[in-house]
Amino acid sequence: MVSGRAEDGSAWSEPTETDDISTSGALFHLNQKVNRGERLYIRAHRPDGTPIEATALVVRVAPAIYGTARVGVQIAEPTENWLRLFVSWVADEQPITSDPEAPSSE
Repeated sequence: MVSGRAEDGSAWSEPTETDDISTSGALFHLNQKVNRGERLYIRAHRPDGTPIEATALVVRVAPAIYGTARVGVQIAEPTENWLRLFVSWVADEQPITSDPEAPSSE
């Protein structure tokens, strides 16, 4: 979930899926208009369900399909929470490896 403030000062919130994630930021699509330098608030859940919140700074905005924008952000604070999310996300995406000591099923 990403939230921020519109030009008129009203608050907005929009669910989104992350296109890319790194130790320092993320890339996602938004319907809401945002500008470089704008602060956004990101709420997410680690794979174990633990919620995290972080403040991010918009560093890139590019047009995308269906009138959306591809938005790149750099995490401003708290970076420790973001790093925990990144590490848990990467660990959750790893394939399950078999035990090399286990007998073969062949």
